[in-house]
Amino acid sequence: MILNRSFWKGRRVFLTGHTGFKGSWLSLWLRALGADVTGYSLDPPTQPNLLEQADVANSARSIRGDILDFTRLKAAIDE
Repeated sequence: MILNRSFWKGRRVFLTGHTGFKGSWLSLWLRALGADVTGYSLDPPTQPNLLEQADVANSARSIRGDILDFTRLKAAIDE
């Protein structure tokens, strides 16, 4: 599979679950490809966690919230 970096460059991505292990890695990967990442998630599930260890919060906008709270989720997406 060939990855087209130009597809992601400057693209806005809204990522749910960015504080978990897989979400943190995906956030880092998308930023490395040039995407503008906004993460929406609960607090990190463990301590220590990849979000803090890899400094993910400084490479992506981070919003804390529960995806079950539709009003807050919609407001974050609209923003």
